[in-house]
Amino acid sequence: MTTTGTTTGTTTSEHLRDIAEDGVTCIRGVLDADAVGLLLEDLARIEHEEGVRPASNDFEGTRTLRVYNLLRHGRLWAAIPVHPRVLGVVEGVLDPGCLVSSLSSVRIQPGETAQPLHADDQLIPLDRPHPPVVCNSMWALTDFTADNGATRIVRRSHSWGAPTYGGDHPTEPAVMRAGDVLVWNGSLWHAGGANLTAHDRVGIAMNYCAGWIRQQENQQLGLPPRLVAAFAPRLQELVGYSVYRGLIGHVERRSPAELLVDAASGNDAASGNDAAPMVWDRS
Repeated sequence: MTTTGTTTGTTTSEHLRDIAEDGVTCIRGVLDADAVGLLLEDLARIEHEEGVRPASNDFEGTRTLRVYNLLRHGRLWAAIPVHPRVLGVVEGVLDPGCLVSSLSSVRIQPGETAQPLHADDQLIPLDRPHPPVVCNSMWALTDFTADNGATRIVRRSHSWGAPTYGGDHPTEPAVMRAGDVLVWNGSLWHAGGANLTAHDRVGIAMNYCAGWIRQQENQQLGLPPRLVAAFAPRLQELVGYSVYRGLIGHVERRSPAELLVDAASGNDAASGNDAAPMVWDRS
């Protein structure tokens, strides 16, 4: 990956190579102009209806609008976590048991200053470097430039220790066209850039974590079960209605997804006698 954000990879295996070596890759043209336009339009609606305002801290930004828990806002957003071109890369970094950690928007407005340098797994108490436990992505809904707040990265820093939060270190902008998606190992040092232009920089932060650690946003309380029951099965698994490696997350030997169907239909939960095999049942 260069300072213009180009990558040499186009296939999933090549993107995984980029992430292994540099900690980051860019998947070009994931969304077409129509899809980008629909997301921008719906995001503006959500921001208006919910009266979204900037935060008062330097991490979220005092001139940045953020909407969290976007999965509760309809089918446009439900398509993002399961997009095959991106999810295939994420599964390669983590594994197919990965979970949605957070889905939020980031509208960096004119005059916003640079975000403090950080790593997304910085609060996880593991010695570094360690195998990936977080894999995050930024979906560009506008062009990302060096001047309008493009994500700033420190290549290969995923193999270093944790950064000093807000520390001073040379970075490079991940320049993207609207519709491109940046994907990185959660240990990579990075930050949102300053917006020196007169226009908003809009992105969608689609974040994933390993199936055995806690999600950043509590999906089970944040999303009504009846809404989740209408999700595609893979999205149900990704938000946490699944069992990781035949053990972690079961409910009396049943997958939470099975109980979700029972709840949506109004049926009482069945006993665990007919449950799917657990890890200890496998020979």
